[in-house]
Amino acid sequence: MLATRVMPCLLMDRGALVKTVQFKNPVYVGDPVNAVRIFNQKEVDELLLIDIAATTEKRGIDFETLEKVVTECFMPICYGGGVDNLADMRRLYHLGIEKISLSSAAIKRPALVREAADEFGSQAVVVTLDVKKNIFGKYTVRTHQGKIDTKRSAVDVARDMELAGAGEILLYSIDRDGTWTGFDLNLVRDVSHAVGIPVVVCGGAGEMSHLRAAVNEAGASAVAIGSMAVFQAKDLGVLIKFPTRQQQEKTFE
Repeated sequence: MLATRVMPCLLMDRGALVKTVQFKNPVYVGDPVNAVRIFNQKEVDELLLIDIAATTEKRGIDFETLEKVVTECFMPICYGGGVDNLADMRRLYHLGIEKISLSSAAIKRPALVREAADEFGSQAVVVTLDVKKNIFGKYTVRTHQGKIDTKRSAVDVARDMELAGAGEILLYSIDRDGTWTGFDLNLVRDVSHAVGIPVVVCGGAGEMSHLRAAVNEAGASAVAIGSMAVFQAKDLGVLIKFPTRQQQEKTFE
């Protein structure tokens, strides 16, 4: 069988690598370029790199840092954060980014997803859904670091993004982010069963059994790990041993 993709999800803020818990209190954990160098050695298949404040703080895309990362990176990169127009997407693809994740911009204007898919191909366009369970137990999509509730269900938005042309959904649980308690399998199952495109899940991974459950029990196409991949040490980010492609195959057989 094909190896299930297991990819690091690195969060960036002002050029630094950070880690959050439930999208709050970002803590410095190192330099993204150094992290990429280590992941190169671990034979990682794909890397997610998300600038968590580019949209909220209206800072735009940190092309300077991205250029440094791409220069050092030997694996495909999916980048998200501050992307809201085709011109920026063209520049990112030209820089060497393989996939671009749209989030707030896609929710605000789904036509952007279609325009991007028509120009660059659906396989290069990802839509990230940041999802939180409300007091009524409903999963709603949030934007701007989880601060704005769209009041739309994760399933409905995922279906709309698929129809708009997205080639993949990155499903990010705000409630589970940084908690090490496992993926929200109900959320993963709802969205994975509602769309026909791959669903990558993120938020909550703390051990290998959590990854297996997301794929084998809830139907996720791939899993992304944050805290499992990088955590705070005294003065720098420390990256744990990451499974090779061969180990991933054995894990999910």
